[in-house]
Amino acid sequence: MLRPRLNPPTDIFPPNPWAIEAIRYDGALARDFTGQAETMFALSNGYLGMRGITDEGVPVREAGTYLNGFYEHRPISYGERAYGFPTVGQSILNCPDGTVMSLSVDDEPFTLPEAEILSYRRALDFRTGTLERDVTWATPAGKRLRLRTLRLVSLAHRHRAALAYELTAEEVEAEVVIASALRNDQPLAADTSDPRLAEGFVGRVLHPTGTRAEALRAILSYRTASSGLVLGCGMDHVVAADGPFAVQASVGDDLARVVFRATLAPGRAIRIHKYLSYHYSDGAAPEAIRSQVGWTLDRAVETGFASIRARQHADVTRFWERADVVVEAENPRIQQAVRWNLFQLMQASERAEGHGIAARGLTGRTYEGHYFWDTEIYVLPFLIYTNPPMARSLLKVRYDMLDSARDRARELGHRGAMFPWRTINGREASAYYAAGTAQYHINADIAFALRQYVEVSGDADFLCRYGAEILVETARLWCDLGFFSERMGGRFCIHGVTGPDEYTAIVNNNCYTNLMARENLRYAAETVRRLERDDPDSFATLVRRTGLEPDEAEAWDQAAERMYLPYDERLKVHPQDDAFLDLERWDFAGTPEDRYPLLLHYHPLNLYRSQVIKQADMVLAMFLLSEQFTPEAKRRNFAYYDPLTTHDSSLSVCIQSIVANEIGLREKAIHYFNFALAMDLSDIGGNMMHGAHIAAIGGTWLALVYGFAGMRDTRGRISFQPCLPDAWKRLSFTLRIRGRTIRVELDHAAATYRLEAGEELTLWHAGERVGLTVAEPTVTRAIRPTDGDAHACEP
Repeated sequence: MLRPRLNPPTDIFPPNPWAIEAIRYDGALARDFTGQAETMFALSNGYLGMRGITDEGVPVREAGTYLNGFYEHRPISYGERAYGFPTVGQSILNCPDGTVMSLSVDDEPFTLPEAEILSYRRALDFRTGTLERDVTWATPAGKRLRLRTLRLVSLAHRHRAALAYELTAEEVEAEVVIASALRNDQPLAADTSDPRLAEGFVGRVLHPTGTRAEALRAILSYRTASSGLVLGCGMDHVVAADGPFAVQASVGDDLARVVFRATLAPGRAIRIHKYLSYHYSDGAAPEAIRSQVGWTLDRAVETGFASIRARQHADVTRFWERADVVVEAENPRIQQAVRWNLFQLMQASERAEGHGIAARGLTGRTYEGHYFWDTEIYVLPFLIYTNPPMARSLLKVRYDMLDSARDRARELGHRGAMFPWRTINGREASAYYAAGTAQYHINADIAFALRQYVEVSGDADFLCRYGAEILVETARLWCDLGFFSERMGGRFCIHGVTGPDEYTAIVNNNCYTNLMARENLRYAAETVRRLERDDPDSFATLVRRTGLEPDEAEAWDQAAERMYLPYDERLKVHPQDDAFLDLERWDFAGTPEDRYPLLLHYHPLNLYRSQVIKQADMVLAMFLLSEQFTPEAKRRNFAYYDPLTTHDSSLSVCIQSIVANEIGLREKAIHYFNFALAMDLSDIGGNMMHGAHIAAIGGTWLALVYGFAGMRDTRGRISFQPCLPDAWKRLSFTLRIRGRTIRVELDHAAATYRLEAGEELTLWHAGERVGLTVAEPTVTRAIRPTDGDAHACEP
């Protein structure tokens, strides 16, 4: 079930703690590795993303340039419709590609598979935030040339990308033609064999609305037919050559091209700096968008490539100062993979302000660029502790969707708000309600993330301005959805829902959902009472916005207090739902390895009838609400559910690793962590070619910090119970907590906590209070082996 699909050899991809690099070109490997490499070498800033296709544009598996939130509506077709089914979905669009710089030497096109490669290096440099390539080859006539390129997507200016291109004739004169393009390719047909892939479109998606061209600059603009978004994209160039050169430019609706011709003497070069700009709007006129693109290009040309590159390096350096995780291990691949994963989190989030984070970030169109609950549970903790302003921005995006969530709740016959299972614009885009809309837990996941952000960051202002309103409307939904069951002794029950495990759908009393709903209800009631007591103005605004009634908080408390949680006295475990233990166990022994993931080979009904789990469900609850389970309960639940879990979801193994660590299963913890860490780089799921698994990558950070460092952050209390794997020497990372910055350094003997910025802070180490102050900023405590759980207590 868990197995690497493609592991490139070390002599091509050496371990490097600060880069992913290929140091030799192997044509046979490249044919199998093209799609994976396009994801591996992708660049993004959270707003603009570009897959790592080669500079020549071939060979290519899936070219892609994406803008966060730039989408087109698509009709959702049903053989049989029912009330409340979404009829219109959203799908992120592939924008015109400006990365391609095709090359001919003496009228012979240069492409890697056909060329006689003499030396080769391609590297994604984590320290500089750039993709570099250096290749030397011989033409069919025996002429040696060297091509060096560098590509970046700017963190400082999110609408900008830049490329440097230097071609040198090493020994003999050569006639060269370089064609720089900005091209809008027609959409590809959809692959219907995998439901996770993006839907295709029939016919033209981007409709031309004008062009602009002058000198070495070209700008294209488009409008989507249904969503009404207006796109502008453009390119400009600065060229220098060791000798004369000629330029010819052309522009059409779907293709702009600037062609450079030069005769390079031996040892001479031509250098081109190419600048790209992308803007879109849901209200601006095409002329205005083209002007914005032009202004961005003006600033890029004025700034110059050297300054843009230096600023990128500085911005990436600041990211590592706040977010780096150092792992000293016997296997150097560990550190390399950790930093690639962290780099992907930076690329997915750094300039995503005003938008969510898609399941694959901006590295592919799988899941259509939709935002899921993945962000709140798997990605937001990393941002809360390393980039609180972006965590706030992502929660503000959920607030901005609140009116749409209210509309959806009304459509479903509920009070309050129902946040969408998958969306870009705030409207539900899931066509399969059983594993989509029925996942009501997303409301509680958002509330959980909101509480974690407020308590760790100390941002009470966000709670007053936005968070309280979310809490009121989500709590209302739980009170409306659930009921006090006489059959269950007056306990509060929630029926007809799907939990995180998508292989078990439409159940009664999913334990994860009930537990998280209880937290949502409690926090909503607590917040409303606190505002009424301490901030009458904010409370009055909340009442005005929500129509809050005086007795609602009491109703939420009652529902939380009497929440039904399934429990089996015979097995001493919490059933995943009321009926889960009555199902027949899946025949794992009779399931061939090539039949995983099960969702691609078995009808959902076959899965729903069996005890088989796609991803951590109860185990996830035990991690998020760790303090509500005793160590014994965690062990029993883990022992029951772990063998039933296929890990067909990339979100599973990271959580299993954390809980395995917590209950003393050290070998299993590192086993699962290694799979989580290599989910993409070893192509565990066989679909890295379609984009990086951003939430699973966030889960890797969780497994490091919450797993091996044993951190918990219950009600704002930050505690640690570290236990490093035997093969690791040291683990260290930085956290931002309520305006303070601390560095945590762990080895097998001791944990060192250092206050690097801010005032005093209190932590707990293995249950012992640790006070960090300006006068005494560093405290070291011994690490003692334990098979228990210092975080757990009786419910």
